[in-house]
This record gives sequence, structure tokens and C-alpha cells, in this order.
Amino acid sequence: MTSLDSVLDKDGVRLTVDDAVATVTLTNPAKRNAQSPALWRALTEAGRALPGSVRVVVLRGEGKSFSAGLDRQAFAPEGFDGEPSFIDMARGSEAELDATIAEYQEAFTWWRRNDIVSIAAVQGHAIGAGFQLALACDLRIVAEDVQFAMRETSLGLVPDLTGTHPLVNLVGYARALEICATGRIVHAEEAERTGLANLVVPADQLDAAGHDLAAALLAAPRDAVVETKALLSGALSRSYEEQRTAERAAQGRRLRDLAGLAD
Repeated sequence: MTSLDSVLDKDGVRLTVDDAVATVTLTNPAKRNAQSPALWRALTEAGRALPGSVRVVVLRGEGKSFSAGLDRQAFAPEGFDGEPSFIDMARGSEAELDATIAEYQEAFTWWRRNDIVSIAAVQGHAIGAGFQLALACDLRIVAEDVQFAMRETSLGLVPDLTGTHPLVNLVGYARALEICATGRIVHAEEAERTGLANLVVPADQLDAAGHDLAAALLAAPRDAVVETKALLSGALSRSYEEQRTAERAAQGRRLRDLAGLAD
């Protein structure tokens, strides 16, 4: 891939690649990067289109807002052109509804693959699906004006785009419940204090901070980062002894590889 090669540009999503760093940009600032099924399919396609050379993926949104969440047209009786409306979805069978939501969720799942590290660079509004998209990434850098909110419960729905698991892991059950049930705004200071954000920067420094973090992540050997990410991401589901075993196995692989003895 050549520098800044455009791999995909459709339905409000642009994917560019610069050597080992890919950038996924939400490109509909006029609608505050509101989300739709077409955008979700484009995000899924972006994940599948990543070249094997990519180690870090930066997710960003054009304009003043990262993403204001689901496009309200989804709640209209006619829905989106060529898409089933929420009302139509509700009238289908449970199996059909489950399959549709599972398809939407695919846009939010690939960001935590072990072979990449993903960074969300978040400014302005990150509401509902926008909040969940930021949560889908491994790391979050936020601007001082960031406003996270999980508004689904306030609309009579639940957060269903994979955001509940990382939210509970980051801030704990009680705070996650309070954030979701009240739909309140989480500002930058609280986001950093509670672990939702790794770093808070002025809005005009957000892109530069993302580039700096990507460069820092590239400094370590790729295989060591991959093994470390796998260790850490699985730590909460393992017992202490299981984690010790996983550490020994991973270190053994690294030592054999460094000694030229890998299988």
C-alpha cells in the first residue's frame, strides 16, 4: 500500500491506509455522523478490507461531533430507503430480528481483534451508538468538549451494539447502570477519571494525539503486542492461576520465536 491509499469510501465511512496505520473516518459531519444500517455495513467492510500490514487503526469523525448516534430516521415508519424500519423489524420473527441485530453488531466487533490495536479519537457528541462505537475500540483519546451519553434506555430500548461489556469492564457495574439508566452526559474529566478515556486533549490537538499514540504502539515488536493484547483481553475471564498459565505459554512462544526455534 502506498501512503494514504484510499481503500474504501462509501455510506459515510472512509478507510485510508498509511503503512502500518489505518484510519477509519466517519464522513457525514452535516448530520453529526449519525449512524444507519448502511454505515454499519460499511464499517464491517472496512474491517474486512484491512491489509495484513496494518497494526493500528484510528477511528475518527469529521466535524464537531464524533457521532450523535442512530439517525432518527430509523424510528420513522418508513425507515431508510431500501432498509426495513424498526417497526418492520419488530413485526418479524424473533429469529429474524436476532439475525438483523447480529449483522448490525458486526460493525462494532472487529475493532478488538488481537492483530490490531484500535484507537477512537472522540470529540463533541458521542451519543448512543456513537458512544458504543467509541467503546468498541481498545483505547480512547478524547477532546475536552467530549460528551458521552447512552440514551437508548431513555428511548425505551437497550444498548445493543456491544457497548455494555466494555462499559462495565471500564467503569464497573454500578456506574455503568447509572450512566445507561439515566442517559446522562459523561464529560471529559469524568471519562478520564473513570477509565473511559486514556487521554484528554484540546480539540485542535486530537488528531495529533492519535498519531502520537499510534507511533508509540508501533515501537514494540508486533508479535509481542499481539500476545500482550491477548493476555490482557482475556484476563478478566480467567482465574489467577489460569492467567499465570496463559502468561507462561505466551512467554514461551515469544522466547522460542526470539531464539529462532518457533514451530
